[in-house]
Amino acid sequence: MPSVPYREALRDMAERNPEFADQMLEAAVNAMLAGDLDEGRIHLRDYVTSTIGFQELAARTGKIDKNLMRTLGPKGSPTAANLFQILQSCTEAGGVKVAAHVIRPKEPAEASG
Repeated sequence: MPSVPYREALRDMAERNPEFADQMLEAAVNAMLAGDLDEGRIHLRDYVTSTIGFQELAARTGKIDKNLMRTLGPKGSPTAANLFQILQSCTEAGGVKVAAHVIRPKEPAEASG
């Protein structure tokens, strides 16, 4: 059985199932909001590669595609402004909206003693 490169497999799954692409974007946003910027950048890079591609992202953001690839790469360190511009471009291209929800965890019940 021939193997398929990871990024190619993701692109095929995203093309066949737009909800899968939406879930990749959601995973990126949730990881970043949870404080895991590295994981968030990985998910966001996978999303871009699987959907609009870096050339289209460059056209939408007015940035150079190679710089965007580095920004979302393992050693990337995007500014908040760049990250939000990338996210906005991705949501517009995907025809989706991103919304955050604030959740207050329930306090654990006091132990009876």
